[in-house]
Amino acid sequence: MSIFDEYRAKLRTPDEAVRAVKNGDWVELGYCNGFPVQLEEALAKRKKELTDIKLRGYLLFNPLRTIEADPDSEAFTYYSWFLSSYERKLWEQGLCHFSPMLFRNLPEYYRRYLNVNVAMLTVTPMDRHGYFNFSVNCASAKAVLDCADIVILEVNEAMPVVYGGHDECIHISEVEMVVEGAVRPMLQVPSSESSDADKMIADYIVKHISNGANIQLGIGSLPDTVGRMIAKSDLRDLGIHTEMLSNSFLEMYKEGKITNKLKSINKQKGVFGFALGSKELYEWVTENPSLVTCPIDYVNSPAVLSSLDNMVSVNNCIAVDLYGQVCAESSGIRQISGTGGQLDFLTGAFDSNGGNAFICMTSTYKNKEGELKSRIMPTFTNGDIITDPRSQAFNLVTEYGLVNLAGKNVRERAELLISIAHPDFRESLVAAAEHQKIWKKK
Repeated sequence: MSIFDEYRAKLRTPDEAVRAVKNGDWVELGYCNGFPVQLEEALAKRKKELTDIKLRGYLLFNPLRTIEADPDSEAFTYYSWFLSSYERKLWEQGLCHFSPMLFRNLPEYYRRYLNVNVAMLTVTPMDRHGYFNFSVNCASAKAVLDCADIVILEVNEAMPVVYGGHDECIHISEVEMVVEGAVRPMLQVPSSESSDADKMIADYIVKHISNGANIQLGIGSLPDTVGRMIAKSDLRDLGIHTEMLSNSFLEMYKEGKITNKLKSINKQKGVFGFALGSKELYEWVTENPSLVTCPIDYVNSPAVLSSLDNMVSVNNCIAVDLYGQVCAESSGIRQISGTGGQLDFLTGAFDSNGGNAFICMTSTYKNKEGELKSRIMPTFTNGDIITDPRSQAFNLVTEYGLVNLAGKNVRERAELLISIAHPDFRESLVAAAEHQKIWKKK
């Protein structure tokens, strides 16, 4: 049987394909542009037939028809590894349950510990060799599909083919069913707007980046602003090694900042785990030999990151306490996002020859009542999740400055952090530090 005969034999309608889901199953839904819209909608129609279906995914922006059709969770329960804004709303309604992880460990979680009865994923059309490309969603895709009992692929002709280092595709022989559908536009995410405070923070960081640096930028307006400022800087010969490839990397490339030619590994190649951004970003990554996608246990591996000279990591956070503990994923017990790869890159960038890791935040925020609150806090006491331990906190940045906590004792840390807090809160923070016996009186 030829690969094309095998393909035709495995073709199903969405309704036919989801008949494979049985009571009690764990069903994988992918993430971002890999989310299988047609299959998930077809599964939602089986609500009255099914019980105890556990759905798993992350960073979803499409509506979950299964969950919205079943607000009492009679048939479907959803679990996420990392919350998007849409998933956060579901969490607030009690319709999304969060699962902690370090992103680099996620593929190994599947290989060692997790059951996957049915995996559904959106991919590119099959090529002449019988392979479906994971496109901009490589990060954990192959590990999930490898351990699934049943693999169902949803083909989207709008998905770009992206070259990979390894595990960026799956062969028709490894697939149980294929669903074809109309061309569906790629999910597009615009660049974040930059505030004046964002620009001040980015300016502090960019001054510490040198020519030839390998750049990682996290999710959010602050990392985006750093990327845009790099694009306008005099920096040159930068490399890409990042968990998420975003619009700001394209801006750096268009300004001639990205060459990848000084990388100590993966020379001439920008490496990323997944891409999320504009139509132009997706056009840039399409069959581009200078960009390769790899599984996240490679991209985020501290051992790999430490092999890259001058590795620079930029991520944001929600709050920091006077001990240097960093919360980047919750506000009290309210889950905001997830750990993702922040701790991976903090560790790897520190181990890199000439590397540097930056955690940035605006010094204040306004709560629901409109009150101004400090992001630098005396202690975390309300259930805030510690994303980065104080032992891994290095460069902290606000619009009031940049401080390095590496090697500093608890009193020095408190003094440095208070120096970059909003002036309106410094006096109360000093009083708190004195009470906590971590303040040295002048």
